[in-house]
Amino acid sequence: MRMLRWFCEHTRRDRVQNEVIRDRVGVAPIEEKLIQHRLRWFGHVQRRPPEAPVRNGVLERVDNVKRGRGRPKLMWDESVKRGLKDWNISKEIALDMSAWRLAINVPEL
Repeated sequence: MRMLRWFCEHTRRDRVQNEVIRDRVGVAPIEEKLIQHRLRWFGHVQRRPPEAPVRNGVLERVDNVKRGRGRPKLMWDESVKRGLKDWNISKEIALDMSAWRLAINVPEL
């Protein structure tokens, strides 16, 4: 946002909202772009063969490890599941790269 404010010649003292600046420049919200990049990596991992190192390391997690007290940390696969559910996308689409790109695309404004 600092770069976008500089680009529009606004400072924080001008008290211009972030949404106004993003609309003026034509940039999508940051949260959606983060979800898009996470889902893009998930599609890449899904298309790899099962014996690939990236698939072994990312998708296999030991569940019987004692975790610390308090709220559990958000794991990568849980955030991917949340992104798929929020955007109403199924996992099976990830195997077709062109359909997957269309499904996870966040258009610039």
